[in-house]
Amino acid sequence: MNRTLSALVLAAALSAPGATMAAEKTVTLAVDNMYCSACPHTVKQSLAKVAGVKTAAVSYEKKTATVTYDDQKTTVAALTQATTQAGYPSHPIN
Repeated sequence: MNRTLSALVLAAALSAPGATMAAEKTVTLAVDNMYCSACPHTVKQSLAKVAGVKTAAVSYEKKTATVTYDDQKTTVAALTQATTQAGYPSHPIN
């Protein structure tokens, strides 16, 4: 009985209006100033330091970074700020 009650309370809490669930999102950023094959490592490291980033894949050939992140912990603005501070300004690709 206690398990059933606990399960019902948990289900009610999760489905209550206003309950926010973290959403995993992915954004592709166009990254400027990548001129050598070592640059993607620096961009990836700068993104990895941002709280909420799950993965970051950086392409030197395409001059992009594809980032998967928790939208409850970070924003696209924080991601672009991190790359910019590392010397690689970026912006989301529409």
